[in-house]
Order: sequence, then C-alpha cells, then structure tokens
Amino acid sequence: MRQHAGVRANRGFTLIELLVAIAVMALLSLVSWRGLESMSRATTHNQQRADAVLTLQATLAQWGADLDAVTTLAQTRPVDWDGRVLRLTRRGSDDTAPSVQVVAWTLKSGPDGVRWRRWQSLPFTTRGEWQQAWNLAAAWAQDGGAGSNGGYSDVALVPANSWQIFFFRDNSWVPASQLPVTQPNPNNPSGPIVAMPDGVRLVITLPPGEGLSGTLTRDWVKPTVGAPKTS
Repeated sequence: MRQHAGVRANRGFTLIELLVAIAVMALLSLVSWRGLESMSRATTHNQQRADAVLTLQATLAQWGADLDAVTTLAQTRPVDWDGRVLRLTRRGSDDTAPSVQVVAWTLKSGPDGVRWRRWQSLPFTTRGEWQQAWNLAAAWAQDGGAGSNGGYSDVALVPANSWQIFFFRDNSWVPASQLPVTQPNPNNPSGPIVAMPDGVRLVITLPPGEGLSGTLTRDWVKPTVGAPKTS
C-alpha cells in the first residue's frame, strides 16, 4: 500500500489539471492587460486635458496682454471688428525700443482643423507702416495672405467652432461692430478719431474631443474704468 501511494504521489499533474492552470493564468493575464490598457487610456486622456488647459491658459494670457497693450494713435484705429477678424493696434513688447504693432485674431481652417489663430506684424514707428500692417492683417484673415512671410507671425492656437465679440458701451454689453468715428477735437485736430471701448467680451465655443469643450466667456475691462482688467 505504501509503495502504491508513493508511485501515485510522483505522477505529477494530469493533463486536465494543466489545462485548467493554463486557462486560469490566461484569464489573469487578460484581466491584467485590460487593467493596464484602461490605466494607459486614463493617463493619455489626463495628459491631453492638461496640455489643452495649458494651451488655453497661454492663449488667453496673450489675448489679455494684447488688449492691455492697445494704444490709441492719431488718425488710426485701436480696435476693429468686422464679424470675422479682430484687429488691434498695440505697443511693441520691447520696452528698450518703443514701437507699435498690429495684431489680429480670427478662426481659420488649416491642416489641423479650424483653430483660433493670432497674427502679428513687425514693429513699426510711422503711420504709413501702420496702414500697411492694418491692411495685411485684413488680407490674412480673408485668404491667408501675409501669413509669416517677411517676418510676420501667424500662430495656430486652440481648436474652436465659433466665436463672438461684444463691446461694453453705455453701461451694457452689445454685439461688437465697427466703432464710430468721433468728431475731431478742435483743440487737438491731430488726436485720435476712434476710442477704445470700455470692455471687450470674448465668447468662444471649444469643440469636444480635445480635452476641453463647451462655451468659454472671457471679459476684459479697460483699466481706466476702475475695474479688474480681466475676469
């Protein structure tokens, strides 16, 4: 009886037992793989969202900086909205060499889809150069001309489906339109003929699938009216 029991003990696993063990290990491997795949997807999604948030924050910071730096020059326009592109006349970013630039914002299609884009002219110091840059900004928004040729900057920013602009005038937000030309001041005939509105409201719709989605509203208030610049 002892010898028979010893032989039985040395037989090892049966084929059925091996198949069951292999099936269990395969199931465990499948469950583990799905868990890792789920974690990988979550990590990728979180990274995409974080990148989208950082890009949007940088874009809105540039938007606010452009509005903060708007300057009113004699016989020029500090801001203009034609329903498609917003053009601004702003101070140059180099304090050691005072100058002026024209920047423009619009929605444009490209290889990466429809994106909110920013155009920036070269620095200039004369009214003639302002007029040239002002016209180039309008052409860029219409047909893509004057993009980055000749040193002009054209940067694709965040994806967007649509955007609207409102101006704060007469104590209320109204849809943006071309600002009226004011009557020249007899005491200063060379002074500005268009005034900057007290506030600019941006309403932009972000598409789904890029980490962020929905409608975003951003208000900018001219510092001289005694309110925070942005909110």
